[in-house]
Amino acid sequence: MIVIGPHISIAKGFTNAAKTAVNIGANTFQFFSRNPRGGNAKEFDEKDIQKFQEIREENNLGPLLAHAPYTMNLGGNKEEVYEFGKMVIKEDIKRMDSLGVEYLCFHPGSHVGGGIEAGIDRIANALNEAITGNENIMILLETMSGKGTEIGYNFEQLKQIIDKVDYKERMGICLDTCHIFSAGYDIVNNLEGVLEDFDRIIGLDKLKVVHLNDSMMPFGANKDRHSVIGGGEIGLDAIVKFMAHPKIASLPFFLETPLEDEGHKEEIEMIKKILFDK
Repeated sequence: MIVIGPHISIAKGFTNAAKTAVNIGANTFQFFSRNPRGGNAKEFDEKDIQKFQEIREENNLGPLLAHAPYTMNLGGNKEEVYEFGKMVIKEDIKRMDSLGVEYLCFHPGSHVGGGIEAGIDRIANALNEAITGNENIMILLETMSGKGTEIGYNFEQLKQIIDKVDYKERMGICLDTCHIFSAGYDIVNNLEGVLEDFDRIIGLDKLKVVHLNDSMMPFGANKDRHSVIGGGEIGLDAIVKFMAHPKIASLPFFLETPLEDEGHKEEIEMIKKILFDK
């Protein structure tokens, strides 16, 4: 049994997204918590949500992952951007929790010249304002590639953020295979070492979901360029070994590869065939 699905648009509603997931052989999916390039969150349609929940239950869908918008930057030093980000994360934790969505992930942010330590403090402060401790949803920091002034490209920075959050039990990590490979974590030749480092620094109990992506860019490039599974620098063999690792295999996998629904269907079929038809 593997829990796997792609990112699916909810532009036509949650029901349509859930049907798409089932039709392409997925048993979970990721979606944006709101417009990824804007700020407005659509009001939920009650009938749509009711049917969506029925499809989740009927098809035994695994944990779902909401992705916060790219416009949110909790690590920067521009006050208006920071205030917007705080509003978004607070609203979306509440909105996604009301749907029974298990996970909400976000890019920690970029310090844009303000410094890593100051950025980490601002991210943690925003989370402390947003998390009440009464939620069921878990908030996940995504591992980053290290481009520009990004925060969260090494395990130590992610650990520092979690340590500063009051309700640590509501925090976890979304590990992106493309991002950590590009950030200099060699999951191709030293997967055991990478997982040992993660466990020592953060704790594998905090690893909740995986963004499953190959990388267009070479190892250590600090660039965020996703490739289809097996079509990049990580390669199919290393990705399959990663997925089959006993410390990883039970996690939900979310594809963010540059494909449409039919392409993701084929990708999921290929992965299942390799993993289970040996």
